[in-house]
Amino acid sequence: MRTISRQSVVDAVAAMCIDANRYLPADVLASFAKAKAAETVASAREIFGQLEENAALAARTGLPLCQDCGLGVFFVEAGEDVRLEDGSLREAINAGMVKGYGDGFLRKSTCDPFTRKNVGDNSPAIIHFDLVPGDALKICMMAKGGGSENMSRVMMLAPAQGLPGIREFVIRRVAESGSNPCPPVLVGVGIGGNFELAAINSKKALMRRVDDVHPDPEVAAMEADLLASINRLGIGPMGLGGATTCLGVKIRTAPCHLASLPLAVNIQCHSSRHKEVTL
Repeated sequence: MRTISRQSVVDAVAAMCIDANRYLPADVLASFAKAKAAETVASAREIFGQLEENAALAARTGLPLCQDCGLGVFFVEAGEDVRLEDGSLREAINAGMVKGYGDGFLRKSTCDPFTRKNVGDNSPAIIHFDLVPGDALKICMMAKGGGSENMSRVMMLAPAQGLPGIREFVIRRVAESGSNPCPPVLVGVGIGGNFELAAINSKKALMRRVDDVHPDPEVAAMEADLLASINRLGIGPMGLGGATTCLGVKIRTAPCHLASLPLAVNIQCHSSRHKEVTL
């Protein structure tokens, strides 16, 4: 049995929250450059240049990439042979998130659903736990903004709708979203499982690198087809037209009940802000 101190978790999570809101991952920056080079619309090229400049300014000044610093969403893989030496893992992650949003001067967006009164510290952290073999603790953090989250949907398709129904729903969801999620976007798709698992998988899918290719050739082909179809919509960066509405489509699947076909679409804005650490 391996023991991890509570403080090491708090410090790691705090750093993740700050870094996720200040530094764009290298794969996202590379996708900006690639998209800018491929654009034929002058305004779209200009927007990609502005996005690159914004990322450089955030990294240099320590200011957030976006005014919406999001809710703290965590996917945790906890080894069966690891434990926290004092306190609970959930409490430590939440404390780290509160510390990070405070120390980093990040906007706190959590509020009461009815009164809309701001909680004040962005808590509670939204945490999904998986128990896995081993003695390591892997924590993945996503700063999920409201604009893109509001465009996300879960749908229970009839099994007979199959792949054509999945394809139609995903493309229509992005089309209906228009400029609201601040395109170019990344699209996570959860297929199968049940109502809540499809939603969780659609968000987990967004943790993959932009340039990652799915190991299943059929799923990889589906991702490529959806990406091309979405980009043919012509919404373009910031909704002002262009060839790049979406930087990548990532799919995560799970077996489902024979009577249903759960489908979730999770849209993430261009400032794809996520970090991971293994302790």
